[in-house]
Amino acid sequence: MRRSPPGQQRLDEVFIKVRGERHDLRRAVDREGEVLESFVTKKMDKGAALKFLRKAIKRHGSPHVVVT
Repeated sequence: MRRSPPGQQRLDEVFIKVRGERHDLRRAVDREGEVLESFVTKKMDKGAALKFLRKAIKRHGSPHVVVT
């Protein structure tokens, strides 16, 4: 993946079914609509959200604006 300059990032969260079980899919999307980072987890809790944010910031830099 290419590293985009920090700017505005949108965080999406949806529920999907994998093998009949409900999972949480989180995505970080940049201004142009390119998916920067995605993360699937069974849990929908604060720890999983923070892990995802740390991973996205480490790889793509800290954004100026985050839209949830």
